[in-house]
Amino acid sequence: MRQEKKMIAQSIQIDSVIHLVRGERVILDSDLAKIYGIPTFRLNEAVKRNRDRFPNDFIFQLTKDEHDALRSQIAMSNKGRGGRRTLPYAFTEHGAVMAANILNSERAVQMSIFVVRAFIKMRQTLAANRALLEKLNELEKKLTGRLDVHEKAIVYVLGELKKLMEPPQLPEPKRRPI
Repeated sequence: MRQEKKMIAQSIQIDSVIHLVRGERVILDSDLAKIYGIPTFRLNEAVKRNRDRFPNDFIFQLTKDEHDALRSQIAMSNKGRGGRRTLPYAFTEHGAVMAANILNSERAVQMSIFVVRAFIKMRQTLAANRALLEKLNELEKKLTGRLDVHEKAIVYVLGELKKLMEPPQLPEPKRRPI
């Protein structure tokens, strides 16, 4: 029981380090290294040694603009103050699991399970939002049949709610032929 609570707490912490970059949910190399309990340069070193295991849909390096945008959203050290000297790598869900495989430590394997669960929980949340959006659509259809002044206002509010509930359009990931 106590271990389950600990796992949930760690999963919540992992949720906070998942960012949306290029339409993909990713974890930065520095955050992934903290999760796996190793220095960032060791993680990047292991990835470079096993580059053939990390296709472009598993890992990509951020551009300067993307890095600057993330720096303004999360607490990252400024350049020239002892921080990073290279642009960070972003690991997708599959890249994070592959990183655990190449690290081959017990902690990395355990933490990869937490990372996968965090991504799954995010997908479930998006699915729940879609279900709510469908219910709002049904309600709007019922109300449009008999409109008076109040119902027009309700339909307007429902329309605005639907706009807020719609997830951002994510581009289809590039798939390499098998």
